[in-house]
Amino acid sequence: MSTPPAAASTPHLKRRLGVHDAVVIGLGSMIGAGIFAAFTPAARAAGPGLLLGLAVAAAVAYCNATSSARLAARYPASGGTYVYGRERLGDFWGFLAGWAFVIGKTASCAAMALTVGAYAWPGHERPVAIAAVVALTAVNYAGIQKAAWLTRTIVALVLAVLVAVVIASLTSSQADLVRLELSDDVSVSGVLEAAGLLFFAFAGYARIATLGEEVRDPRRTIPRAIPLALGITLLVYAAVATAVLAVLGPGGLADATMPLADAVRAAGVPALAPVVRLGAAVAALGSLLALILGISRTTLAMARDRHLPYALATVHPRFRVPHRAELAVCAAVVALVAFADLRGAIGFSSFGVLVYYAIANASAWTLTADEGRPWRVVPVVGLAGCLTLAFSLPLSAALSGALVLAVGVGSYVVRRTARSRG
Repeated sequence: MSTPPAAASTPHLKRRLGVHDAVVIGLGSMIGAGIFAAFTPAARAAGPGLLLGLAVAAAVAYCNATSSARLAARYPASGGTYVYGRERLGDFWGFLAGWAFVIGKTASCAAMALTVGAYAWPGHERPVAIAAVVALTAVNYAGIQKAAWLTRTIVALVLAVLVAVVIASLTSSQADLVRLELSDDVSVSGVLEAAGLLFFAFAGYARIATLGEEVRDPRRTIPRAIPLALGITLLVYAAVATAVLAVLGPGGLADATMPLADAVRAAGVPALAPVVRLGAAVAALGSLLALILGISRTTLAMARDRHLPYALATVHPRFRVPHRAELAVCAAVVALVAFADLRGAIGFSSFGVLVYYAIANASAWTLTADEGRPWRVVPVVGLAGCLTLAFSLPLSAALSGALVLAVGVGSYVVRRTARSRG
């Protein structure tokens, strides 16, 4: 499919990011998003089956990452699966992927902003969240290299905190690996629901693909960066989940308000709890930074094709960033923060992102051998896994996600009808 005229005449972003920067941006998204937010609702769903849910989420994420990497190498432009769906499946599927990504990740931005507020200043979550969104939008506005540098710093700090949590928990006399054993009350539906919620934590590799227009040598860089970021994140998540479960047990984790801080207190190291709270706030900031980065690039791509207002396709002449798209995303997230619920936002975000990756896997299936298609089973398992996890989420999340997707489809049909009559 040929590139639309609007895209061809629009200024492009500058390629500045290498493999290391791309991996760091992916780590900042994944490690910041779920490690402090998703374990508690996942434990409520799966109980002792939490680690099984983590394994299922990681397997689906691997398929998605592989499909996305092959597609991103083929189409190294801003927009991720919005571009892949449009080029491989048709305009409608590209639009649906872009719409699912934008709405899902806008909700995720609100969740991460509220996480920053909850850990940084309990009782004043919303004002702190709004301030964080505005400040990080300003960082992104100043240029992609500054955002990558800040993300690198955040990732280093958060990893240091997580290592401290794992060591303190597993070396404690309160740690009991018997708590990791499966019991008779573990259900398939509970494990799948937990996997859907934990998938929220793995979706950061999308940020690497949506930055395709700003990555140096994308055909080489993106296929290397995505699996590296995913693999490192899985190791971190598995270590932290094991440590926290060993100390708190499934029931204690399900009831925890700040699970990692509660774990170090239970492990007999209460002095570490304030450090963990600081690490949680910093992690959520890192995730929020990368989320705003990715959503604005997908908004840019959709605006270029006039699925969103074309004014959002402008690239700043000095900073070479999609500044109007970033400001629009900032305004939408600030509005959501005013009334968003943290746990509901996680489920809603997971639904939108799972639909997004279902389309990515369907797109990867159409690649030929000469185009670098993955092993055939990968997009099949990825597509089936995404749809299964999407409809295993809490009913409210699935219904609200489907409703908002339907609104987007309706607007698409109206626009197409108006164009055909014009």
